[in-house]
Amino acid sequence: MIYRSPRPSIEIPEASLADFVLARAQARGDRPALVDSLSGRSITYAQLPELVDRAAAAFARLGLGKGDVCAIFSQNTTGYPIAMLALARLGAIVTTASPLSTKNDLMKQLTDSRARILLTSTVLAQTWREAVAEVRLEHVITFEDGQSPVIGFNELLDQPGKPPAASISSTDIVALPYSSGTTGLPKGVMLTHRNLVTNILQTDTAGHYRHDQDTTIAFLPFFHIYGMEVIVMMGLWSGATLVVMPKFDLDTYLDLVERHRATILHVVPPVVVALAKHPLVERRDFSSIRKLFSGAAPLSGSTIEQCTCRINCVVQQGYGLTETSPVTHVTDADLASNKHGSIGRLVSNTECRIVDPATGDDVAPGEDGEVWVRGPQVMKGYFNRQDATSATIDDDGWLHTGDIGHADADGDFFIVDRLKELIKYKGCQVPPAELEALLLTHPAVRDAAVVPLKDDDCGEIPRAFVVLKAPATADELMAFVAERVAPYKKVRRVDFIDAIPKSPSGKILRRLLKDLALT
Repeated sequence: MIYRSPRPSIEIPEASLADFVLARAQARGDRPALVDSLSGRSITYAQLPELVDRAAAAFARLGLGKGDVCAIFSQNTTGYPIAMLALARLGAIVTTASPLSTKNDLMKQLTDSRARILLTSTVLAQTWREAVAEVRLEHVITFEDGQSPVIGFNELLDQPGKPPAASISSTDIVALPYSSGTTGLPKGVMLTHRNLVTNILQTDTAGHYRHDQDTTIAFLPFFHIYGMEVIVMMGLWSGATLVVMPKFDLDTYLDLVERHRATILHVVPPVVVALAKHPLVERRDFSSIRKLFSGAAPLSGSTIEQCTCRINCVVQQGYGLTETSPVTHVTDADLASNKHGSIGRLVSNTECRIVDPATGDDVAPGEDGEVWVRGPQVMKGYFNRQDATSATIDDDGWLHTGDIGHADADGDFFIVDRLKELIKYKGCQVPPAELEALLLTHPAVRDAAVVPLKDDDCGEIPRAFVVLKAPATADELMAFVAERVAPYKKVRRVDFIDAIPKSPSGKILRRLLKDLALT
């Protein structure tokens, strides 16, 4: 049985991403588009297209053209959206790396994506200097002032120029974020101009920004598809003001919400929990806020209720994946029509099936199964990984999400579990296989398995079950992992057992360990 969106169908223009996002920028004049939260410096909508053109012209002078890859490894800055749009204007591809990446993480992504240029920040210099010493790149550009041989991004913007004309098809790849998909290590997700343009319109039809009226505090990382698409691309297309925050701090965030009279807050579940419960939130002025929009992981009904009562605004929830650009489901903007715990209904032009993962048969409404989606926002595939693409998107175009959920009789969807192995720590993907492989390199470890453990503040934390062959403590093993991975990937708990439960074929029976983790 195929569920179809109840929302109006949309016409999808054959437009390049930059042309689409910036089409109405000049007409918005002096309205602030991007505001630096630290300095207060703002870039108006009238200034934005010229800055994008200057950056694109500068990238072209450095040799970037259609199909070439530029990596961005940086915290949020006002230059980040300009760089992304400039690369899109050239027909080039941006691959975005987490600012929490280790040297090895960054090296793997630069190598796998075949990046020619790295755009980064001096704050992260220790990591990228070590990485670029071992990876062949043509140029390194920093968002701050550069010092030869590093180029300063502001120097590029100071030089007038128009980019060369590029013949861009809507099916050309424009973004290459990395995702672990349903399992395994991160893979490049090939998103086209059409994918991203489509999802802007789909999310808009569901009622997101009010055009030319909203202000949001943009702290969610731009490297992530949520920040890249829902906040940056859709925000600039809608005429929102984005107050760009490089790193989240609750007290500073609340100050910015009040000072800039934010109207819509883009958040993730740990921030919703903080807004619902943290004492710093008391006596703050939230009168300007009309809506919180949460994504990246499901919210419980009780958390939504607590936050709604405290902030006195609607909490809207979206669901999706990097592989779907990202939004496939969203709740209504009208609080009264939403069901607690629901991820809402399908966005326009999108279909869904709920399938028994064991048989491949559709299940009845109300019964749990794997969520499959199909629509024009579904990725082109994984970069250089046809095997992984075929395992995720079937011959009929259905993307198998790896999430377990159900639809009720009204067409509202609910996510209840994950078939895929990924751990979601504060909305970030943590592949268990990566942590298990690392633990097995410790001389005291005979075998290991990593599973998610529910956590009120973080959503889930990585918990390791370890079989020892020599004496070692839990603290020793957690420190061993922490020294070698990004902070969000750290193992937060270790338990010792006699044997890891496995199937006859040798696959770890994680569900048995997850059940054990609850005892």
